[in-house]
Amino acid sequence: MSVTPRTVTSPKKFYIGKGLLGQLHDYAQDFGDNAFIISDEFILERVKEEAVPGLTDNNIKAHVEKFNYECSKAEVQRLVELSEKHHANVIVGIGGGKTLDSAKATAYHRKLPVILYPTIASTDAPCTALAVFYTEDGEFDEYLFLPQNPDAVIADMSILCAAPARFFSAGVGDALATYFEARTCYAADGINLVLKKPSRTGLGLAELCYQMLRENIDAAMDAIDNKIVTPALEQIVEATIYLSGVGAEAGGLAAAHAVNNGMSAVPDLHHVQHGEKVVFGLLTQLVLENAPKTEIDEVIRIIKTARLPLTLSDMGLKKFVEEEWRKVAQIACAEGDTMGNMTMQLSEDDVYQAMIAANAMAERYKAQ
Repeated sequence: MSVTPRTVTSPKKFYIGKGLLGQLHDYAQDFGDNAFIISDEFILERVKEEAVPGLTDNNIKAHVEKFNYECSKAEVQRLVELSEKHHANVIVGIGGGKTLDSAKATAYHRKLPVILYPTIASTDAPCTALAVFYTEDGEFDEYLFLPQNPDAVIADMSILCAAPARFFSAGVGDALATYFEARTCYAADGINLVLKKPSRTGLGLAELCYQMLRENIDAAMDAIDNKIVTPALEQIVEATIYLSGVGAEAGGLAAAHAVNNGMSAVPDLHHVQHGEKVVFGLLTQLVLENAPKTEIDEVIRIIKTARLPLTLSDMGLKKFVEEEWRKVAQIACAEGDTMGNMTMQLSEDDVYQAMIAANAMAERYKAQ
């Protein structure tokens, strides 16, 4: 009889510091001498000016390719073919979560090492052995579970502190759910993000993630507002990129991310950041768990301090359409999604009603 083990998985290397983009050659040379760099459009010229010369000077070939906005199967296939054409032996992703997921998927199909430079601290995508595919219209498609984590993740604070505050806040939102989902998944003895059992270490890392958010969020927002790097900001980035990713992967996800997946079916919310939707998913999970008021109070404090949208109207929902939100609940409860890691059996109607209650609760806290 097969036994499912508990796991702790992580990137091979995680670096955090200032001015690291120009040192890409230091990290790439450990893995290959022909880099295929997938870059977000906004940082494309900076990559060519700061990273490519160092690669060239160290006898590492480099081709920089612009990411075409959506992590779809078609886009990954395009990148795979281009990387083959350029005979790349190491993949580098520089950009936001979808860019990095595309780099991970490209490396997976080519069976090559991958180095990631997040340009925004909006999700924990850089550290996970997971890529999320979307349709060309931006709706959730499916997860691609990868056999290993990225080879190196480099968090360049000089880049991250300059990103729009909304992206930083979204990363806080994504990380905020980490402990609560891992706690539930561990209690339910569910399945984590590498399709194994959650570990106590994973739960501990998730709890440390929450602790660092609680301790540093106020001072970190001051740093973000002034586009400076401080110890508090560095600790938040460590939490949002590393601890959230490793904690979620080893600890597991639950209702918060399942609801987030379902919310991709609401057209009004297609512009909303992943972490912003996860926050609403977390509130829904806390309603389903009938969490203590003191716990909800602290979660709401962090949400408000990070200036995250609290209610559905804050996110841009113009009208609550029952049919749309029934669809959200249906997607969230789909077989194989992380709603199955909750400690109780839940129907689509249970989730639908909890979302209404979560929004009502958010409206009440917003008025305080």
